[in-house]
Amino acid sequence: QVQLVESGGGLVQPGGSLRLSCAASGNIRSIDAMGWYRQAPGNQRELVATHTSGGSTVYADSVKGRFTISRDNAKNTVYLQMNSLKSEDTAVYYCNARIQQGGYIFFHHYWGQGTQVTVSS
Repeated sequence: QVQLVESGGGLVQPGGSLRLSCAASGNIRSIDAMGWYRQAPGNQRELVATHTSGGSTVYADSVKGRFTISRDNAKNTVYLQMNSLKSEDTAVYYCNARIQQGGYIFFHHYWGQGTQVTVSS
């Protein structure tokens, strides 16, 4: 079994900052990409940022220059530092990781339970 546990969401004023964390645990042999998605009410889930095991990062245009994704491979943890938050960043943020379990050949995508981020004055 594999679990992704997110933390760090909450209520913040426009222009403020939050840091999300996501820790993967369980029967993990290897982790490829780790990233963050978000889903606002009435919208589809969208990619926010992703971080490959090789260190490459990809960001949605809407968050470039404001959000930074980082990763601690020793802790199987990915972070999302969110600065200069805007009301349109309000959404449930989900962690995603492509993981190979011990004893298995193939990688599979796993999701966290989601953490609410609300940007409002």
